[in-house]
Formats: sequence, structure tokens, C-alpha cells
Amino acid sequence: MTRKPDVDAAYALGGVEEVRALYRDWADTYDADFVAATGYVYPREVAAVFAARRGGGNAPVLDIGCGSGAVGEALAGMEAGEVDGLDLSPEMLAVAARKGVYRRTIEGDLTGRVPIPDSTYGALLSAGTFTHGHVGPKAMGEVLRVARPEALLCLGINGAHFEAHGFGAAFARLADAGAITAPEYIDRPVYAEGNDTRALIAVFRKT
Repeated sequence: MTRKPDVDAAYALGGVEEVRALYRDWADTYDADFVAATGYVYPREVAAVFAARRGGGNAPVLDIGCGSGAVGEALAGMEAGEVDGLDLSPEMLAVAARKGVYRRTIEGDLTGRVPIPDSTYGALLSAGTFTHGHVGPKAMGEVLRVARPEALLCLGINGAHFEAHGFGAAFARLADAGAITAPEYIDRPVYAEGNDTRALIAVFRKT
């Protein structure tokens, strides 16, 4: 791995080991040179949509691909209840754990099987994980496995990758099969200003 740790390198990744290597090298500076430096508001936007849709209950919550804990920090002031963080990178999980916003952190690879029992979570959300170079739509089976029936899911997907990488078609198939409710797609910015990148947040429930 010789790529400089940055968002372009993240989108260029070719497999699980490259993801681990990038975030191993990036973990200690990720918050400063990406979240703060770019005005990365995406985690806050996903957390706000989740808070507006969840109503009562839906605990415990799983933050999928929690990284350094930006979504957990956003949820901390929203009375989200018990929140766990799942990520592929142990170095990023160590940063997240130090923030004190997660009940526990879990190392796991969504392209395989994560170390979580079936039907564990009443709500699941994600910012920045379901996109090119990271986790594709095939992982939705594993996401739904760990979700309880009627669990709320708020999954952010980079707008440029939503159709190109098959996310829209995957959600349509799951809805047609009766595995999930028909998704609502909410358009939100990824950055505060100076960058017009948008994301769609898919909001639905497991049936």
C-alpha cells in the first residue's frame, strides 16, 4: 500500500486488505485531516435523519462502518440509547472507543460474516461505508441478518455510486421480495461547503 491516505485513495481501494492498510495508516490523523479539514458533515446528516425517523424504541443501535466515531459523536446528543460501533479497522475502532460514545466497538468485515448474533439490533445506520472501494450492496444480506424484525435502517450511499454500483437495484429487489419496506431516499450533502458531493440516505425497515 503506497497510496497517500485520503478520500481519493479510499475510493481507489481494491479489497479488504487494502482497506485495512489505508485506515491503519490514516486512523490517528483522520479526524484532523479529513473530518475537520473538509467540513465532512455526512455523519451528522445521517444521524439527524435517523433521529427524526426512529421514534421510540429501536435500541440497541449499530453504527455500521463507524470509523473514528463521527456518527457516534453526532448521536451522543440525540438520546439514541445504547450504540455499538462496527468497523473493519482495529486502529479506527481504537480512536472511536476513546471518545466514549459507544457501548462497545466490534471489529468485523461485512463482506463476510461479522461476529454479531442474528437479530441483535433494533436500528442500524451508516455514513461513508456503502460506496465504491468499501462495501457494496451484496453486504445487505449480512446487515439484515443482524437486524431485528421491524428494525429501522438509515444507510447513506454516495450519490454518484448509488446506481452505478447497483445499490438502487439491490434495494428494489429486497423490497419486491418483502425483506424490507419500500425505501425512502433522502438527499443530503456530504460536505459543508466548497464541495457539491451529495449522498442518498436510504430509510426503511426490515420486515
